[in-house]
Parts: sequence; C-alpha cells; structure tokens
Amino acid sequence: MHFQCVSLRLVGRSLSPRFLHSSLTMSKRVQPSWSPPENQQTPVLELFNSLTRKKEVFVPQAGRRVTWYNCGPTVYDASHMGHARTYLSFDILRRVIQNYFGYDIFYVMNITDIDDKIIKRARQNHLYQQYLAEKHSLEKVLEDCNIVMEYFGGVVEKTTDPDKKIMQERMFEKLKVAVGSVETAVKSGDQGRVEEEKENLLREAKDVLSDWLDSKIGSSVTKNKIFSDLPRYWEEAFHKDMESLNVLPADCLTRVSEYVPEIVDYIQSIIDRNYAYESNGSVYFDVKQFDASPCHHYAKLVPEAFGDAKALAEGEGDLSADGQEKRSLNDFALWKKSKPGEPSWESPWGLGRPGWHIECSAMASAILGSSIDIHTGGYDLKFPHHDNEIAQSEAYFDNDVWIRYFLHSGHLTIAGCKMSKSLKNFITIQDVLKTYTARQLRITFLLHSWKDTLDYNDNTMELAKSYERTANEFFLGVKHILRSTPATGVAAFCKWGKDELELNKKLEKCKAGVHAAFCDNIDTRTVLETLRELITNSNSYLANPQPGALNRQLLKNVASYITEIFSVLGMISKDESVGFPVSGSADGVDLETLVLPYLSAMADFRDNVRVSAREIKASDILKECDRLRDDVLPNLGVRLEDKEAAQTVIKLVDRDVLMKEREEKKAVEEKKRLEKEAKKKEAADKAAALEAQKRIPPTEMFKSETDKYSQFDDKGFPTLTKDGEEIPKAQVKKLQKLYQAQEKKYSEYLKSQNEQ
Repeated sequence: MHFQCVSLRLVGRSLSPRFLHSSLTMSKRVQPSWSPPENQQTPVLELFNSLTRKKEVFVPQAGRRVTWYNCGPTVYDASHMGHARTYLSFDILRRVIQNYFGYDIFYVMNITDIDDKIIKRARQNHLYQQYLAEKHSLEKVLEDCNIVMEYFGGVVEKTTDPDKKIMQERMFEKLKVAVGSVETAVKSGDQGRVEEEKENLLREAKDVLSDWLDSKIGSSVTKNKIFSDLPRYWEEAFHKDMESLNVLPADCLTRVSEYVPEIVDYIQSIIDRNYAYESNGSVYFDVKQFDASPCHHYAKLVPEAFGDAKALAEGEGDLSADGQEKRSLNDFALWKKSKPGEPSWESPWGLGRPGWHIECSAMASAILGSSIDIHTGGYDLKFPHHDNEIAQSEAYFDNDVWIRYFLHSGHLTIAGCKMSKSLKNFITIQDVLKTYTARQLRITFLLHSWKDTLDYNDNTMELAKSYERTANEFFLGVKHILRSTPATGVAAFCKWGKDELELNKKLEKCKAGVHAAFCDNIDTRTVLETLRELITNSNSYLANPQPGALNRQLLKNVASYITEIFSVLGMISKDESVGFPVSGSADGVDLETLVLPYLSAMADFRDNVRVSAREIKASDILKECDRLRDDVLPNLGVRLEDKEAAQTVIKLVDRDVLMKEREEKKAVEEKKRLEKEAKKKEAADKAAALEAQKRIPPTEMFKSETDKYSQFDDKGFPTLTKDGEEIPKAQVKKLQKLYQAQEKKYSEYLKSQNEQ
C-alpha cells in the first residue's frame, strides 16, 4: 500500500503547522489497513495419466480421500524383478501421495489364483511328480524322452515368436545333451554314474516332459485341491518377497477364488444390459455392441491396438476355446466353460470359471464402487487387459468414468534384454536380495522414472550402492556432531555466520526443489539428486576444521529433513505400532540412544590406553586396541574411526555392511601382499636367470637354438640359418655383440669361482 504526503490547504487560507501535526497524530492512532503478501504460485501434484497420455493435475473425487486399485500377481511361480518393478514403483508412489501430499488412500490389490497359466502349471507339476513317483526303468525313461523330443520338435517348429523359439531350442538342446550323457554312462558300465545321469536327465527334462504328459493325460486331473495348492503356495512366497522389499501391504486384498459368486452376478448384469452373450456354456463380451453405443468407447488406453489378434489371443489364455464360439474375434471371454482337467464352479451357463479380465472389474467394483480415482499396473497390461477391464466395468455401471487416473509402470530389462517368465529369462527377487539389499534395489528404482523402461545391470546397482554409501556416511558424520555437542542450554546455540546462512539457504532451496519434483509426476530421480546436492553442500560445511565451529541445530535440521524424505520414499523401514508406548520401556528408544553412552565410555578408555601404550612403546597393547576396533566391534555393528588430536568417531552401522567392508579390506591387503610377493619372486627369478645366464660358456649359448640355426663354427657361433642359408651380415653383427657380452659375463663368473 502506497501513501503520498500532501499539503492540506483550505480555500483562502493555510492550515497552521500546529493544527496539521495534531490531525496527523490523531490519524496514526487508528490501526492502518493490512493486505496479505503476494505469494508465488506453488506447483501442484500432476500425474502421467495413460488415459490422456500426458500429465494431469491430480484431483480426487472426494476431498482428500483416494481410492486405488492395483493389478496383483498371477501366482504360479516365484516373484521376479518384473514384479519388483511394478510393486516397488507403486509402493513409492503410494507412499509419496499418502505421506508427503497427505491424501487418505484406500489401497486394494487382487491375487489372480484362477488362471490358464495356473491350471496348466498345476497339472504339469502334478503329472511330473506322479511320473517320478512311478520310478520308471531307465529304458522306459529313455523311450519316453525320445518321444518327448519328437513331440517338442513339433512344438518348436510351430512357434512364431522369435524369443520364445530361442528359449524352446535351448531347452531342446539341453534335453538332447542329457540323453547323450545317459547313453555315455551306460557304455561306461559304471552303475553309479548311470543313476546320477538318469536323475540329471529327469531334472533337465522336467519342462518338456511335463508339457508332454499334460498333452497326453492332463484331462485326467480332476481334484480342485491340485489347482488351489499351487497358487496358495506362491501367494505366500509373494507376500514374503514384498515384505523383504519393504512394500506396504494392501489395505484390502481380493482373491478370484473368493469372489466367484460376485463375478457370476457381475457377468449376468452385463448380459442383461445386452453387452455380453452366452455361447456353448461360455460368456463373451460383445465389443461391437459396446463400441457402437454413443456413451461408450472401446480401447480407451490403446485405441491403435484394436483388432490386434496376437494380443487378444494372449489375453484369452492357452486353454481358451478356438474362437469359433465368438461373434467376433475382438470379443473376449467373461466366463469360460470348464473342460476336463480344469477346475469349475456353478453358474447359470453351466460349470466354468471366470475369464482373466472380468476378475479385476468385479472385485474392484465390489470394494470401490462405480468410479475409482487411481488404477495401476504394468505397462504390458494396457491392452487388452486394462482396456477390457474398462469396457466391462463401464458396461456394468453404464458410465464412462470407471477409472479417473490410469498409471502404468515401465518395462524392466535385464542387461538390455527383455525379461519374461514365459521365456524363463528372469531373476527372482530372492536371488537379487542375495547380492543387494532391499534399500539398494529401491534406490535403483528411485533413480529412474517410474513410467519409463529400467535396465537392471551391475552398473545401475553400483550407482545405487554409491548413493546409499554417500548418504550413510553423511548421517554418521552428523550423528557424531550431535553426540559431541550439547543438545540444550546456552552452549547448544551459537551465532549464525555466513556459512550457516548459506547452508540454510541451500536447505530451503532443496525443499523447494524436492516439492517441485514430487509435484512433477513424482520425479524421484530429481528428488534424490536434489538431496545429494544438499548432502554435498553439508559435507563441505562439516569439513570445517575449527573445533566447535559447526552449528548443531542447523546440521540436525538438514539431516532430519533428508531422513524425512527418505522415510517417505520407503528407504527407511519403520516398525508398525498400535497404541501408546509403554512408559519406561525401551520400545520408544532407538538403539543409538541406548548403547552410545557405553560405547563412548569404552572409546574414551581405549583412547587413553593407546596414548599410554605409545609412551611406553607397548606394541602388544596397541595391537589389542586395533583388534578391538577391527575385529571385535564390527561384529557388533560398531565402527570406530580414530582421529589424530580429536575424539574417536563412533558409528553404528549394519553388521553385514561392516563384515563386507572388512572382507573387502582384507581382500585389498591380500591383493597387495600377493602383488608384493609376485614382484619379489619376479626380481628373484630375474636375478636367478641372470646368474644362470652367466654360467653358460659363449661357445654353447647359440647351440640350443636349433629352431633358428642349423650350423655353427668351432667357437659355437652360428653360420647358417635353420633353412641352410647364410646369416645376413646385419644379423651377424648383432650376434657378435651378444657373443662378446656373454664372453665378458662368463669370464666374470669364472673369476668369481676362482676367488672362492
């Protein structure tokens, strides 16, 4: 608000200065008007919506409440890195939207436990185990394997997918090699070796043998328990994998096998709306009828994929009917008539089971209703699975807004190659966790956009390990400062200088950058890079050599903020607790608070012992102090860092990390020792060679080189090459120099022998 001072003057005469002063004084005793400051527009959360293929401002339908449905796994094998890509990525998004932006999320996920892949795998496993239990003779096994190879050769010949064909050919070759090994063992007459190779053959033949058995007698498998035990086993393994990755569990989990009645009712409603039809005991969605409606639109996500026969066939599954029952090839199964060798449930159309796409529509609708805020899943599910979900659900509710925001995680490749469970080209989550930690894997995903392709390789994991190491060392350094300086009282607060103001400015800039990155489609890569820059700036501040010059509260603010964001991203695991903490218990106190007073006392005592040991040159005592630092404490998760003329730094670090550090240090030391020994041996060998060279009479030095020379004179000097030609003059001169040098060496050697 701007004011302009003006002279007040009445017509005909001026006001007196005294009167003017009195008037101004009275006006200033009234509270002046106030206006708020102009605030710059802050960014708002935008998400990349597959329905529009661009970033859209996120607006939930009911205030801060967000309904979210995520496509869960089809549980018939071990969870792999493709699963990690999907469920870790959406765990990160869920945490950010809930814990950073403060939305109240209700998160629903399904488990597909009725599916063509599950049925086929369950049958094959059962038949293979049954075959093993029958303990066939070697002759019978070889006979069957020969039939299998002939059968599988036909399968390979019919395969058109190049990647799948390569995989099949590899399996075929392994089987041929295993059969050959058995035949070789039989010829050797070694019965033990024969049995060993027979067992190996049965292992190598499992996939193709079980597929052959299924093609022959799969229809004989009738017990529903066989089809339910397999998914139950792998679902349990899936949940353990997600727990290992610190992925939050769903608020509500739905299984297809538990929702069959609801699915049947759902399908019947779609039939009643004239968007589906029964055919030979199966029910199909009428795509043409749905798409013809002015209120509906089929293939909202991938309209260009409409009519993609290959994608539609994959969506229908291996055990589907041949398509003759459909009115159109674009139609898809809502209910499948069960054939012999398949599980079945009652329905108005006869015994059958749900199609793949209908399960998500029915279960999500049962829990979340007619319009859902967010639906998530892998990129490869866009068409036909998710497009069919949308069509079914909008047909059921007769609306066109079943999903508001559709989010798809990007593909995952392994060292640049496509990964697929059906191609047997995958790495299980548990295999990855044998090499890397769950946090390192999460950091890898955070360093890439959730919607783009991520390549899993050694380099990407090294980048994650480096980031974790940088952050951890910063935290450990700050913790040391926090322990070393007063937390309260006069001494806890010191004047802010230029360095403090500058670091605080960078903290505020970091906060703004992190917020902007989160708003921009939850750009976690920029978030981590922004935090890394703050860590670098803070490390520069920490490097200040002046004792007592570091501002405790400022460093705590920086470290606490970074910790808060790491926690939001799921990089820091937290135990869930319910209710109030028990007074006086250790539940509310972290490990550092409990043990550091004792560790500090021990470190001080050790420092004093080392000082005294140096003074009296007690090397054994110093060695014992080093053993405590290098061997004893790391086993307890404690790292001591000795500092010259400064207090020992105490850091609590994961024991496995310290053990690995110790092994790496030992490996480096061993490498140096071996290199030193190798150099020493090399020098000794060289000296020995020189010594041995001295002992050779010049008359003998060339005679052993018969691969070069064929004739020598009476002094042993070469005269002809191995081909019988005269030696060139230039070469003769060189050989003469060598001969003369050897004469000198040999003369010195003889002289040294005479002196002895």
